[in-house]
Amino acid sequence: MWNLECDWYSPKSLLSTPTHYDFPGDRFIPNRSLMDLDQAQSLLTNRTKKNRNMQFSEVYRQKVDEKLNLNSEGKPFRMLVFRGSPKSSRKSIRHIDEMREEEAAALQNNSNQHHCRVMPKKEVRILDAPNIRNDYYSSIMDWGNNNILAVALGSEVYLWNSKNSDVLKLFKATNSDYPTSVAWSEDTKFVAIGFMHSKLQLWDAETSKQIRMLEGHSQRIGTIAWNGYTLTSGSHDKSIINHDVRARRNVISRIKAHTAEVCGLKWSRSSNMLASGGNENHIYIWDSSKMSSSNFLHCFKDHCAAVKALAWCPYDSGVLASGGGTEDKCIKIWNVCGLEWNRHHKEILSGHGFSTNTHHNQLCLWRYPSMTKVGDLDRHSSRILDLSQSPDGVTVVSAGADETLRFWDIFGPPVTDTKDISDLDNLLSLKISPIR
Repeated sequence: MWNLECDWYSPKSLLSTPTHYDFPGDRFIPNRSLMDLDQAQSLLTNRTKKNRNMQFSEVYRQKVDEKLNLNSEGKPFRMLVFRGSPKSSRKSIRHIDEMREEEAAALQNNSNQHHCRVMPKKEVRILDAPNIRNDYYSSIMDWGNNNILAVALGSEVYLWNSKNSDVLKLFKATNSDYPTSVAWSEDTKFVAIGFMHSKLQLWDAETSKQIRMLEGHSQRIGTIAWNGYTLTSGSHDKSIINHDVRARRNVISRIKAHTAEVCGLKWSRSSNMLASGGNENHIYIWDSSKMSSSNFLHCFKDHCAAVKALAWCPYDSGVLASGGGTEDKCIKIWNVCGLEWNRHHKEILSGHGFSTNTHHNQLCLWRYPSMTKVGDLDRHSSRILDLSQSPDGVTVVSAGADETLRFWDIFGPPVTDTKDISDLDNLLSLKISPIR
C-alpha cells in the first residue's frame, strides 16, 4: 500500500497551536433568565415628564440607582446581564465538548459494527466463458458505466448487458491474432482493444464497427487505461504511449522507463497521476502534465514479482494498492491478479492465482487500513485472471481460468441506522448541534 503525499504550504498561523478563549459563546447575547422583563418594559415605556432640573440631589440619585439595580421585591437586579462569567462557564462549555466527543465515539462504534458484514456464501450468477485465455499478462474484461461487460474470449470480444442479459458478439479477430486487453471509455461511446500483434483499435459499441486504428507499439498490448480523451497503452515492447483519440497524429507522448513488459496501468480518479507496473517488479508514478519528459514522480521497487494489479483508493487520493505475481509477498496480498476497492466501505478485494499458501485461486476481502482479512471465497477451480466492478459499486465479476465468469454481491451499500435519533432530536441535542 503506497501513500503519496504532495508538498503544500500554509500560513504560519495555521500551523501553530490554536488559541483557546475562555469567554462562553457570543458575549453580546444577554441571558434573559436573569432579567425582570416586566420592570424593564415599564421603565422603557414610562412617558412621565422628565425633571428638567439638572442639579439632582443625592436622594434622587439613590432612588434612581435602586430602581435600576433592585427588582420589585428588593433583590439585586440588572437590566442587561450577559450570561455567566468566563470562570463560571468554563466547566459547562467543557462538559458540552465532552458530550460531543462521546457522541462521535458512539457513531464510530456504530460504524465499526456496520463494517462487520456477512460475506456471501456463493456467487449470484455464473456465466460460461469458453476459450478464455489463461494468461496472467492480459486484461480481458471491463465493466462499463453503461452496465455492459466487455470480455475477450479467445479471438472474439463479447458484450454482455447486465440489465437484460443480452449478449452481442462485437467481432472476431483473424490471422492468428487475438485481443489481450479491453477497456471502455469513460463516456462508454468506445471500446478500446489491444491485440497480441501490437494493434490498438477503437470500436463503436452501438454500431459494432471499428472506427480507428492507433499506431505506436511493436509487440503485445497487455494493458490499457482511459483518461478522458487520452488512451494510455502499455506493451511487451516496454513502452507506455498516450494517445489522443481525437487527433490525426494520435501519439502524444511515449515513455520508456520500464526495463520489462508493462503489465498494469491505472489513472487516479483525479486524472492527474498514472501508476504503471512492470514485469521487472517496479511501479512508477507519473504526473500527467510532465509525462512527455519521461520524468516520474516516484519509483517503488518493493515487489518481487511482476506488478499487474493496481487500484487507487476511492476515498484517499494519495493511496495506491498494488499486487504482484506468484513470488510476491507484500501488503499481505500474494500472487494478486486483480484489485478492486469497495466504494461503500473501507475494504479492498483481491483476486489470486497460483500460490503455495491458502490464497490459491481465491477472492479475499481485506479491511483498510488494518489489512485484516474479512473473509475469502474459493469457488473458482483454477486461478483468477481478472476482476471488474459494476458501476454502482456493489457487484464484482471475476474471470477464472476455469472458463467461468462469476458475479459476487460482495460490496454492500452503506448501512445507515436512524431509528434511534429523529430529526427533532438532532436539532435539539447539544451533543450534535454545531451551535452553542
